[in-house]
Amino acid sequence: MLILSLMDIWDFNLRHLRAAATIGHLGTISAAAQAIHISQPAITQGIARLETQLAQPLFERRTEGMVATEAGRLLFPRIETALTQIASPRVTMTQIRAIIALASAGSYSGASAVTGLAQPSLHRAVGDLSVALKKSLVERRGKGVALTEQGRRTVRRFRLARAELEAGLSELTALLGRETGRLAIGAMPLSRARILPAAVATFHRDHPDVAIHIVEGAFHELIEPLRDGEIDLMIGALRDPSPGPDLRQRRLFEDRPVVIGRKDHPASKGSPSLKALAGYPWIIPATGTPLRAVWVRMFAERSIKLPDVPIACGSVITIRQILVDSDFLTLLSPDQVAVELEAGWLSRIADIPKEFIRTIGTTTRAEWRPTAMQTKFIRILEAISESS
Repeated sequence: MLILSLMDIWDFNLRHLRAAATIGHLGTISAAAQAIHISQPAITQGIARLETQLAQPLFERRTEGMVATEAGRLLFPRIETALTQIASPRVTMTQIRAIIALASAGSYSGASAVTGLAQPSLHRAVGDLSVALKKSLVERRGKGVALTEQGRRTVRRFRLARAELEAGLSELTALLGRETGRLAIGAMPLSRARILPAAVATFHRDHPDVAIHIVEGAFHELIEPLRDGEIDLMIGALRDPSPGPDLRQRRLFEDRPVVIGRKDHPASKGSPSLKALAGYPWIIPATGTPLRAVWVRMFAERSIKLPDVPIACGSVITIRQILVDSDFLTLLSPDQVAVELEAGWLSRIADIPKEFIRTIGTTTRAEWRPTAMQTKFIRILEAISESS
Protein backbone atom coordinates (compact mmCIF):
# COMPACT_ATOMS: atom_id res chain seq x y z
CA MET A 1 0.00 0.00 0.00
CA LEU A 2 1.30 3.48 -0.85
CA ILE A 3 2.06 5.82 2.02
CA LEU A 4 0.06 9.02 1.77
CA SER A 5 2.86 11.22 3.08
CA LEU A 6 4.83 10.30 -0.03
CA MET A 7 1.97 10.99 -2.42
CA ASP A 8 1.91 13.87 -4.82
CA ILE A 9 -1.25 15.33 -6.31
CA TRP A 10 0.10 14.64 -9.79
CA ASP A 11 -0.17 10.91 -9.02
CA PHE A 12 -3.96 11.17 -8.93
CA ASN A 13 -6.48 10.89 -11.72
CA LEU A 14 -8.91 13.79 -11.99
CA ARG A 15 -11.68 11.47 -13.23
CA HIS A 16 -11.34 9.36 -10.09
CA LEU A 17 -11.42 12.45 -7.88
CA ARG A 18 -14.47 13.79 -9.72
CA ALA A 19 -16.21 10.44 -9.38
CA ALA A 20 -15.51 10.26 -5.64
CA ALA A 21 -16.85 13.76 -5.00
CA THR A 22 -19.95 13.05 -7.10
CA ILE A 23 -20.69 9.83 -5.19
CA GLY A 24 -20.23 11.77 -1.97
CA HIS A 25 -22.84 14.25 -3.18
CA LEU A 26 -25.35 11.82 -4.74
CA GLY A 27 -24.89 8.80 -2.51
CA THR A 28 -24.66 5.99 -5.07
CA ILE A 29 -22.34 4.82 -7.82
CA SER A 30 -25.22 4.50 -10.29
CA ALA A 31 -26.30 8.12 -9.77
CA ALA A 32 -22.71 9.31 -10.10
CA ALA A 33 -22.24 7.27 -13.29
CA GLN A 34 -25.22 9.01 -14.90
CA ALA A 35 -24.12 12.44 -13.70
CA ILE A 36 -20.56 12.31 -15.02
CA HIS A 37 -21.12 9.88 -17.93
CA ILE A 38 -18.70 7.18 -16.77
CA SER A 39 -19.64 3.51 -16.52
CA GLN A 40 -20.29 2.00 -13.10
CA PRO A 41 -17.46 -0.56 -13.44
CA ALA A 42 -15.02 2.22 -14.34
CA ILE A 43 -16.12 4.27 -11.35
CA THR A 44 -15.87 1.26 -9.04
CA GLN A 45 -12.33 0.56 -10.23
CA GLY A 46 -11.42 4.22 -9.98
CA ILE A 47 -12.63 4.53 -6.38
CA ALA A 48 -10.76 1.37 -5.39
CA ARG A 49 -7.60 2.78 -6.95
CA LEU A 50 -8.09 6.12 -5.21
CA GLU A 51 -8.64 4.58 -1.78
CA THR A 52 -5.51 2.49 -2.24
CA GLN A 53 -3.50 5.59 -3.06
CA LEU A 54 -4.91 7.42 -0.04
CA ALA A 55 -4.36 4.44 2.26
CA GLN A 56 -7.83 4.86 3.77
CA PRO A 57 -11.48 4.39 2.74
CA LEU A 58 -13.52 7.32 1.50
CA PHE A 59 -16.88 5.55 1.85
CA GLU A 60 -18.80 3.17 4.02
CA ARG A 61 -20.55 0.68 1.72
CA ARG A 62 -24.14 0.20 2.84
CA THR A 63 -27.14 -1.46 1.24
CA GLU A 64 -28.80 1.91 0.70
CA GLY A 65 -25.73 3.48 -0.85
CA MET A 66 -22.33 5.01 -0.17
CA VAL A 67 -21.76 7.16 2.92
CA ALA A 68 -18.64 9.33 3.19
CA THR A 69 -16.14 8.49 5.91
CA GLU A 70 -14.34 11.26 7.81
CA ALA A 71 -11.65 11.18 5.13
CA GLY A 72 -14.30 11.64 2.45
CA ARG A 73 -15.96 14.50 4.30
CA LEU A 74 -12.61 16.28 4.45
CA LEU A 75 -11.54 15.59 0.89
CA PHE A 76 -14.73 15.99 -1.16
CA PRO A 77 -15.22 19.76 -0.58
CA ARG A 78 -11.58 20.28 -1.56
CA ILE A 79 -12.11 18.28 -4.76
CA GLU A 80 -15.27 20.21 -5.60
CA THR A 81 -13.51 23.56 -5.14
CA ALA A 82 -10.59 22.38 -7.27
CA LEU A 83 -12.92 21.16 -10.03
CA THR A 84 -14.72 24.52 -10.01
CA GLN A 85 -11.38 26.22 -10.62
CA ILE A 86 -10.45 23.74 -13.37
CA ALA A 87 -13.87 24.31 -14.96
CA SER A 88 -13.72 21.52 -17.55
CA PRO A 89 -14.15 17.73 -17.34
CA ARG A 90 -11.81 17.38 -20.32
CA VAL A 91 -8.72 18.60 -18.44
CA THR A 92 -6.21 16.07 -17.08
CA MET A 93 -3.67 16.24 -14.27
CA THR A 94 -0.84 15.94 -16.79
CA GLN A 95 -2.11 19.01 -18.63
CA ILE A 96 -2.45 21.01 -15.41
CA ARG A 97 1.05 20.05 -14.34
CA ALA A 98 2.49 20.93 -17.74
CA ILE A 99 0.99 24.43 -18.00
CA ILE A 100 1.87 25.32 -14.38
CA ALA A 101 5.45 24.14 -14.89
CA LEU A 102 5.72 26.08 -18.15
CA ALA A 103 4.40 29.24 -16.45
CA SER A 104 6.84 28.89 -13.56
CA ALA A 105 9.90 28.00 -15.61
CA GLY A 106 9.24 30.24 -18.60
CA SER A 107 10.32 27.63 -21.14
CA TYR A 108 9.67 24.04 -22.12
CA SER A 109 13.26 23.11 -21.32
CA GLY A 110 12.94 24.60 -17.86
CA ALA A 111 9.59 22.90 -17.30
CA SER A 112 11.15 19.60 -18.37
CA ALA A 113 13.99 20.03 -15.88
CA VAL A 114 11.54 20.73 -13.05
CA THR A 115 9.03 17.97 -13.78
CA GLY A 116 11.24 15.30 -15.31
CA LEU A 117 8.81 15.07 -18.24
CA ALA A 118 10.16 15.04 -21.78
CA GLN A 119 9.75 18.26 -23.75
CA PRO A 120 7.62 16.59 -26.46
CA SER A 121 5.26 15.34 -23.73
CA LEU A 122 4.98 18.86 -22.31
CA HIS A 123 4.33 20.35 -25.76
CA ARG A 124 1.64 17.76 -26.40
CA ALA A 125 0.00 18.28 -22.99
CA VAL A 126 -0.15 22.07 -23.38
CA GLY A 127 -1.42 21.72 -26.95
CA ASP A 128 -4.11 19.25 -25.90
CA LEU A 129 -5.10 21.57 -23.08
CA SER A 130 -5.57 24.46 -25.49
CA VAL A 131 -7.81 22.25 -27.60
CA ALA A 132 -9.78 21.02 -24.57
CA LEU A 133 -10.40 24.56 -23.32
CA LYS A 134 -10.73 26.07 -26.81
CA LYS A 135 -8.32 28.81 -25.79
CA SER A 136 -4.93 30.03 -26.94
CA LEU A 137 -2.75 29.61 -23.85
CA VAL A 138 0.81 30.25 -25.08
CA GLU A 139 2.39 32.29 -27.82
CA ARG A 140 5.79 32.46 -29.42
CA ARG A 141 8.05 35.35 -28.44
CA GLY A 142 11.33 35.21 -30.28
CA LYS A 143 12.94 31.91 -29.42
CA GLY A 144 10.83 31.48 -26.30
CA VAL A 145 7.19 31.19 -25.31
CA ALA A 146 4.94 33.26 -23.06
CA LEU A 147 1.48 32.84 -21.67
CA THR A 148 -1.38 34.72 -23.29
CA GLU A 149 -3.80 36.61 -21.07
CA GLN A 150 -6.12 33.59 -21.23
CA GLY A 151 -3.16 31.42 -20.33
CA ARG A 152 -2.33 33.53 -17.26
CA ARG A 153 -5.92 33.36 -16.03
CA THR A 154 -5.98 29.61 -16.60
CA VAL A 155 -2.72 29.08 -14.70
CA ARG A 156 -4.01 31.09 -11.75
CA ARG A 157 -7.13 28.90 -11.55
CA PHE A 158 -5.05 25.73 -11.87
CA ARG A 159 -2.66 26.85 -9.14
CA LEU A 160 -5.61 27.48 -6.83
CA ALA A 161 -6.95 24.01 -7.71
CA ARG A 162 -3.56 22.52 -6.88
CA ALA A 163 -3.52 24.33 -3.54
CA GLU A 164 -6.95 22.88 -2.66
CA LEU A 165 -5.92 19.33 -3.52
CA GLU A 166 -2.66 19.66 -1.60
CA ALA A 167 -4.62 20.90 1.40
CA GLY A 168 -6.91 17.88 1.10
CA LEU A 169 -3.97 15.47 1.06
CA SER A 170 -2.49 17.20 4.09
CA GLU A 171 -5.73 16.77 6.01
CA LEU A 172 -5.95 13.09 5.11
CA THR A 173 -2.35 12.54 6.18
CA ALA A 174 -3.25 14.00 9.57
CA LEU A 175 -6.02 11.39 9.89
CA LEU A 176 -3.36 8.71 9.59
CA GLY A 177 -1.58 10.18 12.59
CA ARG A 178 1.09 12.22 10.86
CA GLU A 179 0.79 15.92 10.10
CA THR A 180 2.69 16.77 6.96
CA GLY A 181 2.24 19.27 4.18
CA ARG A 182 3.60 22.72 3.52
CA LEU A 183 2.94 26.09 5.06
CA ALA A 184 3.86 28.93 2.69
CA ILE A 185 4.15 32.38 4.28
CA GLY A 186 4.71 35.73 2.63
CA ALA A 187 6.77 37.85 5.03
CA MET A 188 6.74 41.62 4.74
CA PRO A 189 9.50 43.56 6.54
CA LEU A 190 8.03 44.12 10.01
CA SER A 191 6.87 40.53 10.46
CA ARG A 192 10.43 39.24 10.10
CA ALA A 193 11.68 41.15 13.12
CA ARG A 194 9.79 39.43 15.91
CA ILE A 195 6.39 37.81 15.53
CA LEU A 196 7.08 35.54 12.56
CA PRO A 197 10.32 34.00 13.89
CA ALA A 198 8.65 33.36 17.26
CA ALA A 199 5.55 31.83 15.67
CA VAL A 200 7.53 29.63 13.28
CA ALA A 201 9.81 28.34 16.06
CA THR A 202 6.83 27.50 18.27
CA PHE A 203 4.92 25.84 15.44
CA HIS A 204 7.90 23.78 14.28
CA ARG A 205 8.47 22.35 17.74
CA ASP A 206 4.95 20.92 17.71
CA HIS A 207 4.81 20.01 14.00
CA PRO A 208 8.31 19.02 12.86
CA ASP A 209 7.08 17.18 9.74
CA VAL A 210 5.40 20.25 8.23
CA ALA A 211 7.61 22.06 5.72
CA ILE A 212 7.61 25.82 6.28
CA HIS A 213 8.38 27.97 3.26
CA ILE A 214 8.93 31.69 3.94
CA VAL A 215 8.98 34.09 0.99
CA GLU A 216 10.32 37.54 1.86
CA GLY A 217 9.23 40.58 -0.06
CA ALA A 218 7.27 43.80 -0.21
CA PHE A 219 3.50 43.84 -0.54
CA HIS A 220 3.54 44.28 -4.31
CA GLU A 221 5.92 41.33 -4.67
CA LEU A 222 3.81 38.96 -2.57
CA ILE A 223 0.24 39.83 -3.48
CA GLU A 224 0.10 37.97 -6.81
CA PRO A 225 1.69 34.76 -5.44
CA LEU A 226 -0.95 34.94 -2.69
CA ARG A 227 -3.73 35.28 -5.24
CA ASP A 228 -2.22 32.38 -7.22
CA GLY A 229 -2.21 30.09 -4.20
CA GLU A 230 1.60 29.94 -4.22
CA ILE A 231 1.62 31.27 -0.66
CA ASP A 232 -1.05 30.72 1.99
CA LEU A 233 -0.93 33.99 3.88
CA MET A 234 0.96 37.26 4.08
CA ILE A 235 2.04 38.89 7.32
CA GLY A 236 2.80 42.60 7.56
CA ALA A 237 1.26 46.03 7.47
CA LEU A 238 -2.38 45.99 6.34
CA ARG A 239 -3.63 48.18 3.50
CA ASP A 240 -6.27 50.86 3.80
CA PRO A 241 -8.38 50.63 1.77
CA SER A 242 -8.40 46.86 1.36
CA PRO A 243 -6.47 45.62 -1.71
CA GLY A 244 -9.58 43.95 -3.13
CA PRO A 245 -12.73 41.93 -2.46
CA ASP A 246 -10.87 38.70 -3.20
CA LEU A 247 -8.64 39.23 -0.16
CA ARG A 248 -9.28 39.25 3.59
CA GLN A 249 -7.23 41.25 6.08
CA ARG A 250 -7.14 40.38 9.80
CA ARG A 251 -5.55 42.55 12.48
CA LEU A 252 -2.84 41.14 14.75
CA PHE A 253 -1.59 44.25 16.57
CA GLU A 254 -0.90 47.96 16.25
CA ASP A 255 2.65 49.15 15.65
CA ARG A 256 3.89 52.63 16.49
CA PRO A 257 7.06 53.48 14.56
CA VAL A 258 9.72 55.80 15.94
CA VAL A 259 12.24 58.14 14.31
CA ILE A 260 15.59 56.39 13.91
CA GLY A 261 18.98 57.88 13.06
CA ARG A 262 22.65 57.10 13.52
CA LYS A 263 24.52 57.21 16.79
CA ASP A 264 25.35 60.82 17.72
CA HIS A 265 22.98 62.16 15.06
CA PRO A 266 22.70 65.98 15.34
CA ALA A 267 18.96 65.61 16.04
CA SER A 268 19.53 63.22 18.95
CA LYS A 269 20.30 66.04 21.38
CA GLY A 270 17.26 67.16 23.37
CA SER A 271 13.71 66.60 22.19
CA PRO A 272 13.57 67.71 18.55
CA SER A 273 10.27 68.92 17.14
CA LEU A 274 8.78 67.54 13.95
CA LYS A 275 9.61 70.83 12.27
CA ALA A 276 13.25 70.41 13.25
CA LEU A 277 13.28 66.82 12.03
CA ALA A 278 11.86 67.96 8.69
CA GLY A 279 15.16 69.73 8.08
CA TYR A 280 17.02 66.45 7.60
CA PRO A 281 16.92 64.09 4.61
CA TRP A 282 14.77 61.00 5.05
CA ILE A 283 14.80 57.47 3.66
CA ILE A 284 11.25 56.11 3.56
CA PRO A 285 9.43 53.37 1.59
CA ALA A 286 7.81 54.32 -1.69
CA THR A 287 4.41 56.00 -2.05
CA GLY A 288 1.55 53.56 -1.57
CA THR A 289 2.97 51.77 1.46
CA PRO A 290 1.34 52.12 4.92
CA LEU A 291 4.53 53.48 6.51
CA ARG A 292 4.86 56.17 3.83
CA ALA A 293 1.23 57.14 4.44
CA VAL A 294 1.87 57.46 8.19
CA TRP A 295 4.96 59.59 7.52
CA VAL A 296 3.11 61.94 5.13
CA ARG A 297 0.18 62.41 7.53
CA MET A 298 2.51 63.08 10.43
CA PHE A 299 3.86 66.21 8.74
CA ALA A 300 0.83 67.21 6.65
CA GLU A 301 -1.59 67.35 9.60
CA ARG A 302 0.73 69.84 11.28
CA SER A 303 1.14 71.91 8.12
CA ILE A 304 4.85 71.13 7.99
CA LYS A 305 6.42 70.92 4.56
CA LEU A 306 7.37 67.35 3.75
CA PRO A 307 11.10 66.68 4.16
CA ASP A 308 13.27 65.70 1.23
CA VAL A 309 13.28 61.99 0.44
CA PRO A 310 16.34 61.49 -1.78
CA ILE A 311 16.08 57.73 -1.30
CA ALA A 312 12.84 55.71 -1.31
CA CYS A 313 13.51 52.26 0.07
CA GLY A 314 11.64 49.57 2.00
CA SER A 315 14.60 47.27 2.73
CA VAL A 316 15.47 47.44 6.42
CA ILE A 317 18.95 46.04 5.72
CA THR A 318 19.65 48.81 3.21
CA ILE A 319 18.07 51.52 5.35
CA ARG A 320 20.03 50.73 8.48
CA GLN A 321 23.35 50.70 6.61
CA ILE A 322 22.61 54.08 5.03
CA LEU A 323 21.61 55.50 8.43
CA VAL A 324 24.87 54.40 10.06
CA ASP A 325 26.92 56.36 7.52
CA SER A 326 24.80 59.52 7.12
CA ASP A 327 22.45 62.07 8.68
CA PHE A 328 19.39 60.44 7.12
CA LEU A 329 16.37 59.76 9.31
CA THR A 330 13.69 57.11 8.94
CA LEU A 331 10.57 55.67 10.58
CA LEU A 332 10.87 52.09 11.78
CA SER A 333 9.55 49.86 14.50
CA PRO A 334 12.21 49.50 17.23
CA ASP A 335 11.86 45.72 16.78
CA GLN A 336 13.22 46.00 13.26
CA VAL A 337 16.53 47.46 14.41
CA ALA A 338 16.68 46.06 17.95
CA VAL A 339 20.22 44.70 17.49
CA GLU A 340 21.52 47.98 16.06
CA LEU A 341 19.92 50.02 18.85
CA GLU A 342 21.31 47.73 21.52
CA ALA A 343 24.79 47.85 19.96
CA GLY A 344 24.68 51.63 19.79
CA TRP A 345 25.04 51.85 16.03
CA LEU A 346 21.67 53.54 15.69
CA SER A 347 19.66 55.65 18.11
CA ARG A 348 16.03 56.39 18.81
CA ILE A 349 15.77 60.06 17.86
CA ALA A 350 12.13 60.76 18.75
CA ASP A 351 8.73 59.22 19.27
CA ILE A 352 5.96 60.16 16.87
CA PRO A 353 2.48 61.30 17.93
CA LYS A 354 0.39 58.46 19.34
CA GLU A 355 -2.30 58.68 16.68
CA PHE A 356 0.10 57.73 13.91
CA ILE A 357 0.17 53.97 13.99
CA ARG A 358 0.03 51.18 11.45
CA THR A 359 -1.95 47.98 11.72
CA ILE A 360 -0.02 44.72 11.37
CA GLY A 361 -1.91 41.60 10.42
CA THR A 362 -2.49 38.76 8.00
CA THR A 363 -3.78 38.89 4.44
CA THR A 364 -5.32 35.78 2.90
CA ARG A 365 -7.55 34.92 -0.03
CA ALA A 366 -11.16 35.60 0.93
CA GLU A 367 -12.22 32.06 0.02
CA TRP A 368 -9.19 30.36 1.61
CA ARG A 369 -10.11 27.50 3.92
CA PRO A 370 -7.09 26.73 6.10
CA THR A 371 -6.38 23.16 7.08
CA ALA A 372 -6.28 22.24 10.76
CA MET A 373 -2.50 22.55 10.61
CA GLN A 374 -2.64 26.01 9.04
CA THR A 375 -5.25 27.09 11.59
CA LYS A 376 -2.91 26.05 14.40
CA PHE A 377 -0.19 28.28 12.99
CA ILE A 378 -2.56 31.26 12.78
CA ARG A 379 -3.60 30.72 16.39
CA ILE A 380 0.04 30.65 17.50
CA LEU A 381 0.66 33.84 15.53
CA GLU A 382 -2.34 35.52 17.18
CA ALA A 383 -1.28 34.40 20.67
CA ILE A 384 2.25 35.76 20.22
CA SER A 385 0.88 39.04 18.89
CA GLU A 386 -1.49 39.41 21.84
CA SER A 387 1.24 38.72 24.40
CA SER A 388 3.76 41.14 22.90
